[in-house]
Amino acid sequence: MPNKTYGQLCPIARSLDVLGDRWTLLLIREFLLGPKRFKDLLAILTAMGPNRLSERLAMLVQNGVIQPVTLLTPAATPAYELTELGERLRTPVLALGFWGLGLPVDERIDPSSARAELIALCLTCAHDPAASVGLQEVYEFQVGPEVFHIRVSDGSLLARSGPCTEPVDIRIQCDMDTFIALVLRQITPTQALGEGRAKLLHGDRPAFMRVFKVLEYKP
Repeated sequence: MPNKTYGQLCPIARSLDVLGDRWTLLLIREFLLGPKRFKDLLAILTAMGPNRLSERLAMLVQNGVIQPVTLLTPAATPAYELTELGERLRTPVLALGFWGLGLPVDERIDPSSARAELIALCLTCAHDPAASVGLQEVYEFQVGPEVFHIRVSDGSLLARSGPCTEPVDIRIQCDMDTFIALVLRQITPTQALGEGRAKLLHGDRPAFMRVFKVLEYKP
């Protein structure tokens, strides 16, 4: 099925020809967190349905935004990941997400849909690079049932779904409310540890303090 088009030779219109359909940007959001299998995407975007998901994935492959890939663990499994062209969407999509952090939440929004890894993903585009200049570290988080990690590399941050396959510098366990309170600076890391709201599973206290300086949300 050919793409719908606005028929305008305008960069914004051409971008929307590829990305403007419902669900497409949410698929890009998931791929910004790393490669994803079909069943992973369907589990996250349940209302999308398998037929529409197949259609959107085929369209994104056709337009060179994503490409098939084989994940080797736990067994060889087909999946999709962003291409170099798709990766160029990181800055504009995360800027859109960061803008959305300031929007009010109305009664149509399901609070249980909140995911700490998506909050972390949006914060990676808005952090103060000076807070992580010279750092080469990996932070892993267990927030409720979620596991994700953030790679810090000399002023840049990269969020990824799942546990890190390499050694990490720090591993933190907390619930969603505590994670949000920490990144919003509503509580300090010292308070979170002292009150038992967060646990340090690996790493030391100075590293724990540094994590939430790097991730601090500054509207």
